[in-house]
Amino acid sequence: MAKERISRKSLLSKPVSNLDLNSIKTVSDLVEAFKGTSIQARNIGLAAQVYENMLTDRDRPTVILGLSGPLIAAGLRKVIRDLVDLGLVDVIVSTGAVLYQDMYQARGYMHYAGSPMADDAVLRDLAIDRIYDTYVDELKFEETDRYISSVVERMEAGSYSSREVIQTLSAKLSDEESILRTAYKRGIPVFSPALNDSSIGIGLTLLHVKQKDNDEHFILDSIKDNFEIVEVILRSKKTGVLYIGGGTPKNWINDAEVMAGYAFNTDIKGHSYALQLTTDVPHWGGLSGSTLDEARSWGKIQKKATTATAYVEASISLPLIASYAMQRGLHRGRRRLKFKWERNGKLSLS
Repeated sequence: MAKERISRKSLLSKPVSNLDLNSIKTVSDLVEAFKGTSIQARNIGLAAQVYENMLTDRDRPTVILGLSGPLIAAGLRKVIRDLVDLGLVDVIVSTGAVLYQDMYQARGYMHYAGSPMADDAVLRDLAIDRIYDTYVDELKFEETDRYISSVVERMEAGSYSSREVIQTLSAKLSDEESILRTAYKRGIPVFSPALNDSSIGIGLTLLHVKQKDNDEHFILDSIKDNFEIVEVILRSKKTGVLYIGGGTPKNWINDAEVMAGYAFNTDIKGHSYALQLTTDVPHWGGLSGSTLDEARSWGKIQKKATTATAYVEASISLPLIASYAMQRGLHRGRRRLKFKWERNGKLSLS
């Protein structure tokens, strides 16, 4: 009976807080208040706390941001750009689509408010592409594809990682609101392990068609990508990950821990911190929905890592988490990492 009484007392020791909107003045206040509530509001608060922990850890973890989903179409371009500019992330791993749509806007083109109920056959006749409730100009997409081909064509013949390709493309942009332009200026490496599966890949295919009979030509080396992300893991004292969505970026960042262990015969450290903002669910067995706890069994996430997952769509959840970090000034005094890459992919990190 004593054991039962102790258990009841401990389980009933922390009342859920009532959200008092009269006392909330900022988004940071709201997210802080969420920590005492329940359901996904509490998970947003816990995710914000995990992010704060990784940013303020005295061991200075390398914070890796994984991006997937229609984030630019959702209007999150400047949110992500500001995280980069303030030094609240150190490395980006993204789908090619997110990077491409940032580049599309950097070249002066826009996403437009549309409707998910639109007649897609009519849109096709008008050369308008639909991303749920957002429209883009197919003619400007094609122009951007050809622009990418022309930029990469000027690179010296040889094999390149996605990071090197993205760096070359980013250097040509002048839009200060661009994620890629800002990452380039801040020296933040940007990877896209599935670059083929995007409009950037279409641009590179156009170049391949043009160069395929040449003895020397451009080659996208995806295995060099693997080596370079492993270099990031090996040179970092700790790593923390922030996953927006899931997909290839999430799996690839997690796999980097395993690759580091296998390739260099080291103990698999696993990420020290991990948070995910997603609408995917684990019970279908899909990759994007695989839980952070599941990743512990692989050694991708440390057994004692601090983790949180909020099942909230990114256009809502990311601005909340980002505002929490920015308004709390978690970037202040945070030393920026310096990445120095050799042509063979070796990294010096300081």
